[in-house]
Amino acid sequence: MDEGLFQAYEDEIQALEEEIRLLTEKYEDMRQESTFFSDEEILKSIKSFQRETQGETKEHESPSDLKAQLESLETDLSFLMAFTGFHFTSHSKKTVEKTRNRTVQKHRLSGKCHSLSFQLEFQLLEMQNNEKVSAVVSDLSIIMESREDSNVSKFVSRTEECGDLITFFRSLSTYAEWYEHRRHTFLHFKAKYPDIVTLPEGLLGDFIILRNPKVSGFELMIVWKIHLDEEGTTTPVLDLLPKVPEQVLEQRMRSVESIPGSFRSALRLFGIEAAIENLIQVLGSEK
Repeated sequence: MDEGLFQAYEDEIQALEEEIRLLTEKYEDMRQESTFFSDEEILKSIKSFQRETQGETKEHESPSDLKAQLESLETDLSFLMAFTGFHFTSHSKKTVEKTRNRTVQKHRLSGKCHSLSFQLEFQLLEMQNNEKVSAVVSDLSIIMESREDSNVSKFVSRTEECGDLITFFRSLSTYAEWYEHRRHTFLHFKAKYPDIVTLPEGLLGDFIILRNPKVSGFELMIVWKIHLDEEGTTTPVLDLLPKVPEQVLEQRMRSVESIPGSFRSALRLFGIEAAIENLIQVLGSEK
């Protein structure tokens, strides 16, 4: 996905979430934070909230208009979440400190990006100075199902240290998009060529094996890694590993040795799907 387009949608999502939060969570925030204020302060807050609510009602023609606006915002948000692949399944927050210009909250968030699950826990410190509000993330903990991958583990560890949630979500979206693309590609070729394509580790594995039923012992393994570096950059890495019987290897050493290089050239020229398709057709024509 184009980075500029992704950033525009990300900004739009944040704006929609903020509007929905303001319309739906004022009462919940007041209830959670009530323990930090005296009865007099609570009464003042209630009167202030009532004045704001009355003002908002007057601003709109009717409460039904306000409800329609909220439903429209939620629809837009659902569309953007589907478009980016993110689906949040739960979110909870707890206010642990509240003063006039300082708020500390603990958040727990879980969801999926395409088929990859994730869970987040972090502490958010919000400080207000005049009209400016700054926010700092700390104590970030990330759980991902693919963290057994050493590259993903390094990226997650670095993100936890930096507390950079924006980079985490942006990088996870790109990584999960490639992860989903690989899964769909493997499924497509397995369904189209069931006699040639096998998936020893299933659709979530990182390789497929191609075999010609008419040529015993000869197989090609396509390895498709998805590399995620510590900075959050995702790169697909593909290679071809041939397995050839000794008698065939002796007879056709030169042609067998050229297969991986030819596959990499096809990747650069035609793309992943076309390169695999061409390889399968060539393999299937061998007798």
